[in-house]
Amino acid sequence: MRLKNVLITVENLERSKKFYKDLFGLDVILEKEGNAILTEGLVLQDKNVWKSAVGGNVLHKNNASVLYFEEKEIEKFAERLGAYEMPVEYIGSLVQHPWGRKTIRFYDPDGNLIEVGTPG
Repeated sequence: MRLKNVLITVENLERSKKFYKDLFGLDVILEKEGNAILTEGLVLQDKNVWKSAVGGNVLHKNNASVLYFEEKEIEKFAERLGAYEMPVEYIGSLVQHPWGRKTIRFYDPDGNLIEVGTPG
């Protein structure tokens, strides 16, 4: 068995596809019925499709999970993030940990938590 994809719910599929393309370089592989499969295994699903499937509400910004990305040039990424056309809500600023790695945490436009760190 292997993990195939990670799915997150979004309010606006077009906005989210743009966000993940612009900042992370993820491309749409397949789009169908309120779902967009992106490169690297990320799936965006319209929250109404999810609500219909599970029969309940979507709780954004719950901090129960994180999408983790690695970036060698994290300072340049942090600059791109700061200059992004939509406001980004940060969970602190770019930090260097005592063990040497640098990380930055923030939310995507729908409140899904993201962490970007240097490899290692």
